[in-house]
Amino acid sequence: MDQSRTKKEALEKLFDPKEFLKMYYSFDSTSSEKNDILMFLLRNFFKTFILDGVKGNTLIHIGAVPSIFELLSACESFKEIVITNYMDRNCQELQKWLKKEPGAFNWTPVVKYVCELEGDRNKWAEKEEKLRRTVKQVLECDVTKFNPLTFASLPPADCLLMCHCLVGICNDLSTYRAALKNVSSLLKPGGHLLMVTTMKCSHFVVGQHKFPCLFLEKEVLEEAVKEAGYDILKFEVTPICYPDSLVEHEEISYLVASKGKGKED
Repeated sequence: MDQSRTKKEALEKLFDPKEFLKMYYSFDSTSSEKNDILMFLLRNFFKTFILDGVKGNTLIHIGAVPSIFELLSACESFKEIVITNYMDRNCQELQKWLKKEPGAFNWTPVVKYVCELEGDRNKWAEKEEKLRRTVKQVLECDVTKFNPLTFASLPPADCLLMCHCLVGICNDLSTYRAALKNVSSLLKPGGHLLMVTTMKCSHFVVGQHKFPCLFLEKEVLEEAVKEAGYDILKFEVTPICYPDSLVEHEEISYLVASKGKGKED
């Protein structure tokens, strides 16, 4: 059986979106590794989208977990956001928050922190509604396929955003490189790629289940991004790590790159 298919079936069966969000994104003002990592990422997204002016008509978010924190500053800079995810269960969880359904995860503490970065903590309710309005579609996306969006056709986007995505899906480096090229077909030449990666990671834990990850070092990641047709504009690494009980890894990286204008897919 195809390894990528086997891995997807295992994730669909064992990965619990609610448990994941509770374990990784229950955010408060206390200092902890989880909070510090989230704040590191939120500050970087704020800088990229608000201060550095990465903007456009459409942003496509490619995910493997049911998170929306990475889009809170992006919704100020893009007219439309399309959320895609590797798992149908995650798509359902994301729709719960977008539709304000009972049992949806409470992202408000995170939203308030982003609003504070942007200058007004009290505008959190407006921020939540703006993001909900800006998200136009939630689609399933299989990054291991040459056409990741099998059942949808989208015009090329101005920005692709991936957060903790490919290392949890790809079994080996050749699959990772191919997946990066597959998703790049969704991006305009000259568009931006934003990628958050759990570096040198062996596995992550959700509930009682341990999920293997692809072990990536900085040089290998940079080489794969360049090979996919990108010019790296920023590569920042934080040594802050999740507790070993959650993730066995060494760093978290934040990368911004631009797709070469002469490099069509």
